[in-house]
Amino acid sequence: MFSAVGRLDGKTAIITGGARGQGEREARLFAAEGANVMVTDVLDEQLNAVVADIGARAQGMHQDVASEDGWADVVAATLAAFGRLDVLVNNAGIYRVGPIEGERLDDFNRILAVNLTGTFLGIRACIPALRDAGGGSIINISSVAGLDGFSGHAAYGSSKWAVRGLTKIAALELGEYRIRVNSIHPGAIDTPMIAGFSRPGVDRGAAYPISRIGVPLDVAHLALFLASDESTYVSGAEITVDGGLHAGARL
Repeated sequence: MFSAVGRLDGKTAIITGGARGQGEREARLFAAEGANVMVTDVLDEQLNAVVADIGARAQGMHQDVASEDGWADVVAATLAAFGRLDVLVNNAGIYRVGPIEGERLDDFNRILAVNLTGTFLGIRACIPALRDAGGGSIINISSVAGLDGFSGHAAYGSSKWAVRGLTKIAALELGEYRIRVNSIHPGAIDTPMIAGFSRPGVDRGAAYPISRIGVPLDVAHLALFLASDESTYVSGAEITVDGGLHAGARL
């Protein structure tokens, strides 16, 4: 678990995809560290339970991140509730695997809409509020599939490679406003999103130098650092949380 020391005291964060998995853990950790959090998701029942459990520091909203109007509503509600915005965590994402030859265009475009367009819309919608706050932090959740090619990941991998590039462009454009933009690249993390893709009897952590699969708190701790004032000179970075998978060849 974690011991709160107030690393986000006085800050307000929007965290998308916060009803479960990495987003839920980020929301709980940020609130424990003193932040107010606007948590969004399409999974209303789970979202409401998480927000109720966090308590007064959290509010929740239904949000499809691919909706432009929805983003305007989320930012407005955050400012109305908490008076400012300091951090955006673009965590919401969907995952599906399949060969290119069998990929349906509608499925491909839906993954791009959520994982990439949703991230773009979030960045764009939050710029004015972050600028008004004197700066802040945008944290985009990409993937190791945004660093290397993985067979069967044409749609998902394309979206996460694009998030990586969008992060760097945003870091260049927003630096003058003291808005930092970084991407996190998790490896296999034990969340409901990937649970249905596990093969019986296969140890998903076996390929990792740190011989275990990741857990949501592994990602949340890095997001906390990037959200805090401890990372005020970190921008445009791409940081892996992958148990050493990208350290190099294992001979």
